[in-house]
Amino acid sequence: MSEEKPSLFEGFKAFLMRGNVVDLAVAVVIGAAFTNIVNSVVKGVINPLVGAFGTKDLDKYSSCLKAPCEFKNGEVVSGIPIMWGTVLSAILSFVITAAVVYFLMVLPMAKYLAKVEQRRRAKEGVQETMEITELEVLKEIRDAVVAQRGPGSRE
Repeated sequence: MSEEKPSLFEGFKAFLMRGNVVDLAVAVVIGAAFTNIVNSVVKGVINPLVGAFGTKDLDKYSSCLKAPCEFKNGEVVSGIPIMWGTVLSAILSFVITAAVVYFLMVLPMAKYLAKVEQRRRAKEGVQETMEITELEVLKEIRDAVVAQRGPGSRE
């Protein structure tokens, strides 16, 4: 009495057909494209605005941990630079991405789902009222039939 195990291919096919995998793949692709848009906005608009108070490129903001920091052709020759401008740029990208996702996707979806739930509850309440009303009508019909037959008559 041995149980047959599904083949490796059948298990993989079942995994792919669950539906969540395809949704997740679409979300990852759209998320990657969206990240490129946000990064472009941060580098093209936000960084220059923040950089207006110093250098034009936010990525150039740095401090030197071990002085003096010298750069030649974009590479460190001496010292240990802390590139906090790059970190600030990444933080700005994250905050903007999170805000856009929340305000344009999460919040509207939550409001939509709340409305759907409210409609479902209202419909459920009407259904219960109808069921109670039907039950009351049936009880009245039963009582009327019993009253017409008389108290002692049985079939």
